[in-house]
Amino acid sequence: MAAAALLFGQILPCAAEVPQPIDEELRALLVSAIAEADSFSDRYEAEVWMMDYTSRLSARASKTIPDDQDRVQLLKMVHHEADRTKLAPELVLAVIDVESRFNRWAISNVGAQGLMQVMPFWLKEIGHPNDSLFDVKTNLRLGCTILKHYLKREQDNLPRALARYNGSLGSWKYPDLVLGALRNRWYKR
Repeated sequence: MAAAALLFGQILPCAAEVPQPIDEELRALLVSAIAEADSFSDRYEAEVWMMDYTSRLSARASKTIPDDQDRVQLLKMVHHEADRTKLAPELVLAVIDVESRFNRWAISNVGAQGLMQVMPFWLKEIGHPNDSLFDVKTNLRLGCTILKHYLKREQDNLPRALARYNGSLGSWKYPDLVLGALRNRWYKR
């Protein structure tokens, strides 16, 4: 898998160092998330948020997402999935930034795939083995569901939830990277 990551120009942080037993509650949440089909409360809020974050995304991901329309579409999907799972969209953007640097084709050295670096075994576990984690909507739906589950499991302790998401519980390296990206690039104004 490292060769695949090198093919795309980078080795990405590990999404999970050691295979972990299947969490049945998380499995059920992912099945439910896949089964579900706008997240802004008003037009003005949408325009302000989209303008601000389109500019930030352009500065951060102009090479991986060169088309303005594609960046806008990604932001809409991120906002929708974040709203659906009751996560801050800015947090989701910070996770994506650290996990894949907005490269939807990213593969980690342990096989995690897509923007949010979801492990492919989840597709089989939820009965969707033919789905693709390179599909942005699928990746965001699963990634946000997984992150929300770990946030709930860790009683809203964000650093612990992020470490669990990354498969590095007990280490502060990954949570520090995400929280740094959130603080420095994806903060809410």
